[in-house]
Amino acid sequence: MADTSTRTVERALLLLGTVCDRGSVTLADAARDAGLSASTALRLLRTLEGTGFVRRDDNGYRPGMRVVQLGAQALSHESLVSLAEEALERLVDSTGESAYLNVPSHDGHGIYLSVREGTHSVRHTSWVGRSIPLEGSAAGAVLRGRTAEDGFVVVSNGIEPDVTAIAAPVISGGHVVAALSVVVPSYRITDDGARRIGRQVAAEAAGILTPPPTNTPPTNESTSPGAQA
Repeated sequence: MADTSTRTVERALLLLGTVCDRGSVTLADAARDAGLSASTALRLLRTLEGTGFVRRDDNGYRPGMRVVQLGAQALSHESLVSLAEEALERLVDSTGESAYLNVPSHDGHGIYLSVREGTHSVRHTSWVGRSIPLEGSAAGAVLRGRTAEDGFVVVSNGIEPDVTAIAAPVISGGHVVAALSVVVPSYRITDDGARRIGRQVAAEAAGILTPPPTNTPPTNESTSPGAQA
């Protein structure tokens, strides 16, 4: 019974992941992606619908409000998101482009965890919650520890055509825990501009988990008349 219950939960989670990854999916596609029969997928999707994790419309199944609620709660408790907020804002202020925080996922991909959208009318819109392959992306190279000596990675036409991404590592305890990146339409950036933004991204990434310097009170020696003489 325990094995059967575990398998049911695993199948339901696979279906939920399919719905969330696709945004909208038919029963047939959901069943195929999860490797389930249509009847099993339908039964599980009805259970997920009844608990608010998915919702159904004319086009199929979509993520339900319970997923949105849980995602918002998880992000609100994610300290890394909070710590990166000011860095993301400064990057947008200085470049006008969209800035992201990306972390590795359990399945060998990267997940966009937070974003500050750029101020240009043509800009990269939010990919928060989406996963990307590590291979061929700037954030992926950073998360794999493949950062160049100058501290950042630039990739053009990687995950998307006509888009340039510039990423740098967020490091804790000697390990890369996240990637900070700026994503730019390729027509709007030159090689020199990419290097300039790269240096900014690297500097901001380095400061996310670095505690601010403390003010050291002057010692008695430095303030004594004898030390000043």
